[in-house]
Amino acid sequence: MTRCRRALLIGTGAILLCTSAASAQSVSDVLTFLITNQSVQTGNIARDRNAAQATSDALGRALLANLATLPVPSTSGAFTYRLNPELGTVERTTQTFGPSFVERAQTAGRGQVSFGLAFQYLRFDSLDGRNLRDGSLVTTANKFVDETAPFDADRLTLNIDASVATFYGNVGVTDRLDVGVIVPMVSLEVSGARLDNYRGQTFMQATASSHAVGVADMIVRSKYAFYSNGNSGVAAAVDVRLPTGRQDDLLGAGTASTKFSGIGSLELGRVSTSGNAGVTVGGLAREMNYDGAIAVAATPRVTLSGELLGRWIDGPGHIVDLSTPHPTLAGVQTIRLTPDASPLNVVTLVPGFKWNVTDTWVLAGNVTIPLTNSGLTASFTPFIGLDYALGR
Repeated sequence: MTRCRRALLIGTGAILLCTSAASAQSVSDVLTFLITNQSVQTGNIARDRNAAQATSDALGRALLANLATLPVPSTSGAFTYRLNPELGTVERTTQTFGPSFVERAQTAGRGQVSFGLAFQYLRFDSLDGRNLRDGSLVTTANKFVDETAPFDADRLTLNIDASVATFYGNVGVTDRLDVGVIVPMVSLEVSGARLDNYRGQTFMQATASSHAVGVADMIVRSKYAFYSNGNSGVAAAVDVRLPTGRQDDLLGAGTASTKFSGIGSLELGRVSTSGNAGVTVGGLAREMNYDGAIAVAATPRVTLSGELLGRWIDGPGHIVDLSTPHPTLAGVQTIRLTPDASPLNVVTLVPGFKWNVTDTWVLAGNVTIPLTNSGLTASFTPFIGLDYALGR
């Protein structure tokens, strides 16, 4: 095939594909459209279609793992209170305001109500260490076995951005039992382009975009303190994540899930530590989490914290390159992206602070930094939140 004929065919195909893209409304449709349409001639259409669809599904799951099952702010209020029987008054039991994501074992106290609003911005830029935004992501390619670079390659550019506003509230039903609710609102924008690079010449093959706004999966949380010694304790929590987010726009997992967690906390003066371990069943996939945090009361009004969040998510999550011999071209290898069966292991560092602005208003700020490149990742995610506890 001459370059002119190839350019004509690709150009004609691009017009047809872009026309089809106009009807692709949902986020999942856009991802499928960009990944499954290709121009590289591999000689095995069925294998191409299966690999591309599996890659699209894996990318969708990776996005869901970051949005539909996004680690959410702790509903543990910055202030915890208990009745001092000797004085007959209610007083604070902790000097720190606690971490932002790791739950404390301390409960808020009977009748104590708190609520807050938090904002996060996620700019996803890599998939298993592969850059999504610079056009270097090769989805399908043909390469001579004695050459390092492919002579024909489909390259994908993906821009995925999400703004998340989360409302959360907590009520102390008794001195041992808290009930909370978490409602995330997500604005998700996805746009991308597929380019074919054939022997040094680049041809636009397809473009598509989608913007979705809506409620993600809501969470109802209950926490019960089995042991409490004022500033230390052991508790258990149950989170029920409801399928309130639209699955087609990757705002929700589509099915409910339940997370069972054990919580331990220890506070020694101005320093407190907390640890969580939990397992999730249902929803996107089986998941285990292991989290730890340390908080230091730098001043009576300022708490500095460091958190480590770990997640193990079952199911195909990684994307790998698979090379196979071309069925009709001797000495040519075909490279395809495809998911493998290994689970995702995600570890995130969260340095931050909480500042008691005035009375019972607390401003929280932190940044999440991934320590692994598994799945879909953002270089860093800024977080800012404002908590308010009804005064005592």
